[in-house]
Amino acid sequence: MSSPIAASAETNGVLLRYWTWGGTRPPLVLLHGLASTHRIWDLVAPLLAKDHTVITVDQRGHGESAKPDGGYDFATVAADINGLLQVLNIESPILVGHSWGGNVALEHAATYPGVAAGLCLVDGGTIEISSYFPSLEAATREMAPPDFSGMTLESLRARAQNMDFGFEKTPQVRQAMEANFEELANGQIQARLSRTNHMAVIEAIWDHKPSELYHRVRCPVLLMPARGRGSHSKERQERAERSLAAAGDTLPVSNTVWLEDSVHDVPLQRPDLVAGVIKKHFISGFFG
Repeated sequence: MSSPIAASAETNGVLLRYWTWGGTRPPLVLLHGLASTHRIWDLVAPLLAKDHTVITVDQRGHGESAKPDGGYDFATVAADINGLLQVLNIESPILVGHSWGGNVALEHAATYPGVAAGLCLVDGGTIEISSYFPSLEAATREMAPPDFSGMTLESLRARAQNMDFGFEKTPQVRQAMEANFEELANGQIQARLSRTNHMAVIEAIWDHKPSELYHRVRCPVLLMPARGRGSHSKERQERAERSLAAAGDTLPVSNTVWLEDSVHDVPLQRPDLVAGVIKKHFISGFFG
């Protein structure tokens, strides 16, 4: 499998960095989650690219894309993606969103009906944190990024080595995770998504109501929530199951496949499973 081709495109007033993987069948555009980068798809994209053209992109403020001070609301971020599709002349794509990226994909489908041929929401897209926390302040405290001040790449690696992510930290996985940071001239690191912009995204997520968007989505939606043994409290798991059931009941065309024994970063943990479920739904004709 050849390496992806990297390029940039200006759309909606922001320069986005994207990568194209070879393939011939309907295109898939893969959207990462909050504080992540396109590298979250490093293990999934090659599997999908055996049959499809695959585009991975760093969304605004993330990775190697531009980092403006504003525009982190869902309407603007969805417009970024729509503009990129237009610039690249991508027709009838399947938008695959992980976590926050799933919410971006859902917003796009609701705002630009008829553009995407389908959605795959990987442990995301149904996130409605205003029902999880009593206030925005509480959500912000829980979801604020860690403080990486004074850390070097070496100390970051040592810290990660002692943490249990729920999956093996292979060299490819480590590279994908380290891509969330950049090394400064003084040897220290900083998150590519600034703390200010991170907090702006959290505020946007607080205001986002997927349940109010489902009825506006006309393309088929594949819901792919992750579920691991003992990974969450019973209350949290039941809440997730209720939200997925509500989405399935409201979306005009949908199917839910639980990714069992999986963690939130399932694209890194179980890339074969993620790619396999998506491919199966293509073969079955779910996306038309």
